[in-house]
Amino acid sequence: MALEVQTLRYYLKIFSIFLFLIIFSLFTHQIFFKNHNIYEDIIIIKKNNSINTIIINNFNELYIYEKLFLKIYYKFYAFFNKKIHYGEFKIDNKITFHNFLNKVTKPSNLIKKIAIIEGSSKYDLGNKLSKFFTNFDIINYNDILANTYFLNTNNNFEEFYLKLKKYKINFFNKNRENKLFSKFTDKEIMIIASLIEKEGLDYNDKKNIFSVINNRLERKMKLQIDATVLFSLTNGNYNLGRNLTFEDLKFKHNYNTYVINGLPPEPISYVGTKTIELMLENYNTDYLFYFFNENEKRHIFTKTFDEHKKKLNEYRKSK
Repeated sequence: MALEVQTLRYYLKIFSIFLFLIIFSLFTHQIFFKNHNIYEDIIIIKKNNSINTIIINNFNELYIYEKLFLKIYYKFYAFFNKKIHYGEFKIDNKITFHNFLNKVTKPSNLIKKIAIIEGSSKYDLGNKLSKFFTNFDIINYNDILANTYFLNTNNNFEEFYLKLKKYKINFFNKNRENKLFSKFTDKEIMIIASLIEKEGLDYNDKKNIFSVINNRLERKMKLQIDATVLFSLTNGNYNLGRNLTFEDLKFKHNYNTYVINGLPPEPISYVGTKTIELMLENYNTDYLFYFFNENEKRHIFTKTFDEHKKKLNEYRKSK
């Protein structure tokens, strides 16, 4: 009897080892080698989705044991703090469980690009942000620099906004030794740059406009910049849709540089890094006046008011 029990135990042990090897081989094959079908190339994992929900939503029909294997393997992943992220992921149509978990336990592999255009308005940026974020706040012109930014699809607006603010801080700190910063505050630099963005046509044109603004501020002359009149009339919310009139220039508003002395209280658009870099060159001329020549499609710069009137009259007669 004792011999029979020992023999039975022996065979049960052999059977258990054999069964374990079969299950282990099947598990290994299912997790690491077998390609499973995914419904879509781009999958969306919502915040707090369970592993069960993720399996049901993204995999074609699986056997019960296959679902069990994936859940078990995910618990192993989660034990090492490799938890599933939420967001959008690009996944191959056929993929192993291991590779699937390897992708979704990392930040979204879909990178989106947001280009903030220099000279653009809060209204323009708001329209753009609405395509990326359900909830977002209006970003002040003074807070960020216009540039092209990249984000993962699982980034929220707060993370994106902090990224933009950090970029501006680092950019300014890197150039802090430039003499421009001893002449103007950070905010004044942003305001001047926004005026240049709205007025300037190209690199050289912007350099000349910067020198005019600089010269007028030094002489305590009113800046008389048309872009500030447009901003005053519209609050930067829409295009005026017509040419300015002499009455417009007299419009009393704290942004209208035909009325106020010095700079407006805040920037009037988003500012690009290239314009700040242009200002850092501290380009200087003797120009104090300019106007836009529609015939030549460029600004005409002059040093004196008499010269300015002469050029302006010549232009008006040629129209």
